Amino acid sequence: MNRRFLLIRRPHGSPAPDDFALVETAMPALPPGGLIIRNHYASLDPAQRGWMDDAPSYMPPIPLGDAVRAATLGVVHASDNPAFVPGDWVRGAHALEDYTAVPAGSFTRSIDIDAVDRPTLYLSALGGNAMTAYFGLLDIAKPQPGETLLVTGAAGGVGSIVGQIAKIVGCRTIGIAGGSEKCDRLLQDFGFDAAIDYKGKPVADLAEEVREIAPGGLDMLFENVGGTVMDAALLNLAQGARVVLCGLISEYNAPERIGIRNLWQVLVQRASIHGMIVADYIPRFAEAADDIRRWLAEGKLHVEEDVQEGLENAYPAFMRLFSGANRGKQILKIV
Repeated sequence: MNRRFLLIRRPHGSPAPDDFALVETAMPALPPGGLIIRNHYASLDPAQRGWMDDAPSYMPPIPLGDAVRAATLGVVHASDNPAFVPGDWVRGAHALEDYTAVPAGSFTRSIDIDAVDRPTLYLSALGGNAMTAYFGLLDIAKPQPGETLLVTGAAGGVGSIVGQIAKIVGCRTIGIAGGSEKCDRLLQDFGFDAAIDYKGKPVADLAEEVREIAPGGLDMLFENVGGTVMDAALLNLAQGARVVLCGLISEYNAPERIGIRNLWQVLVQRASIHGMIVADYIPRFAEAADDIRRWLAEGKLHVEEDVQEGLENAYPAFMRLFSGANRGKQILKIV
């Protein structure tokens, strides 16, 4: 049998358990020229919330009654493709289910699990969140030694890596996160120069706290949160600042999205905003992986993983992303 975690109703605001169903179906048939993958691990990401809405986006909405899409790691169970044999470990954009039928030509890549100390590194240090951090910072923000970077959602799977790469290339890093425990981790585990707890603070107070730490303004803003946090950051842009818009997690579950009130500061400071979608960089993933592997070996990069177990726990594991309960990259162990 094949267990599948389905989207059966469009969430309105925060997703509810009744928006999903865990069902058992027959094993999928092997597609001509394709594969059947036994999924072992899946990446859980805030972006999946956007795919659940019936709204225009860079990915089509998840059809109702279909499995929730996810980046997965698994083992080839059956193959009609000479490039893959049963037992090969692979990663790709598949789904939250035990077995996935992968048609010929789909994005599926072999991985060498003997090259890492745990397979999940292909979803964390070598996964989409790390690639987002790497290319979003180095290709879009183009940091220069001595510049000041602010990262929102800094304790998450993307933000924590952004801050560390910025330190590697010689920048001063400030992280905004929720709660004293996460702020302590930014300083002690991820090497940020300063950390700010946003909880319970209005925009004016949060903006003033950023200003005290960065009186010369922010040369770069790596934005993962949106809402009041982004509004406070925008009030501290330096002239010519670069804003990497990676996510707006504070808005994803809002029934009515408020948007950004201080966007006018982009005009005042002649700043730029660039949207970041990691899929644009897939042909260059190997380039980033070489640097990341070296930084890991040199002890310059620390990666945290939050692995929850069981496909039956997909809903509570996913919601950890929005409650702030997750520590680092959120991963679901399917089997």
